[in-house]
Amino acid sequence: MRIAIVTDAWHPQVNGVVTTLSRTVALLREADHEVMVVNPWMFKTFPCPTYPEIRLSLFPGRKIKETLSFFAPDAIHIATEGFLGWSARAYCLKNGLRFTTSYHTRFPEYVRLRAPIPLCLTYACMRRFHAKAVRTMVATEDLKEELSQYGFQNLALWSRGVDTEIFKPRSKDFLEDKRPIYMYVGRVALEKNIEEYLKADLNGTKYVIGDGPALKEMRTKYPQVRFTGYKKGVELAKHLAASDVFVFPSRTDTFGLVMLEALACGIPVAAYPVPGPNNIIRHGVTGILGEDLQKAANEALQLDSKQCRSFVEEFSWKRCTSQFFNNLYFPAARKSSVDIANTVLQMAPARCGKAAGRQ
Repeated sequence: MRIAIVTDAWHPQVNGVVTTLSRTVALLREADHEVMVVNPWMFKTFPCPTYPEIRLSLFPGRKIKETLSFFAPDAIHIATEGFLGWSARAYCLKNGLRFTTSYHTRFPEYVRLRAPIPLCLTYACMRRFHAKAVRTMVATEDLKEELSQYGFQNLALWSRGVDTEIFKPRSKDFLEDKRPIYMYVGRVALEKNIEEYLKADLNGTKYVIGDGPALKEMRTKYPQVRFTGYKKGVELAKHLAASDVFVFPSRTDTFGLVMLEALACGIPVAAYPVPGPNNIIRHGVTGILGEDLQKAANEALQLDSKQCRSFVEEFSWKRCTSQFFNNLYFPAARKSSVDIANTVLQMAPARCGKAAGRQ
């Protein structure tokens, strides 16, 4: 099948959206599907204000039309609500094409942190964007319920996976700092609530792996913290495995893929009891959920790393890709030529689907 995925988030960005889409695309191609990723590098772009590492596409409408018309996909998935997403949506509606979308990012909350714009207005904009989709894919049951309350319809689950060959328990000797070592991985930005972690009174050493618009300010304000910048692949896995607790201070993430990566390395998680962590962490087993992040981080030190690892061993990108594929919309004339339920990897999205529910 020919599948077009339209996304405003793509390499070299480092985030959960890019990781999820990259793994999904790779596995779809392994299953002999032809996949085209419509991304910002195919267009003239300019840096996003306050987020220069994010490139925004400039007037993409005409090229979107030419690109999708030439590729003639069997299914179109619009992954993000940026300039490319809105342009692809307009193209589909104008040409009577059905499409799916996904909800990765809490834009209303992100905007509200930076400007006094009521959530009801930004959620209305998001609801309008997704309203015409055959299905809108979300990562967890909690998010599905929350968006339903905001009036979103046709919601479907598409969870996440983790590469347990890369993210696995390794030697603690990789880091020689004073222990315990607490670690955060992600954007250094206001919406990640990172300062709640940085100001927590924790004995030992704090690490921050990532980059973002608040990095310079946080480095100046918290000189005792080790800021490493971005890490990827094995290097990231070695850092994670050498830590003692992974601290996830975000209250707005829709999932939190880095938590799965930490657990796969045998590292317990300390987080707030909010959507995302609520759907991933087994309180008292693989992490501690609580409103006191400092207390949660200290209590997480007592948890069994083997329990963390065993919990994620069944999380598979293959199953999650199967789930994504089964959520796509194919016109009846083309759908009859393929057994959608078995095409991707001959595998039902068992654990992936459960991951989207309460653990």
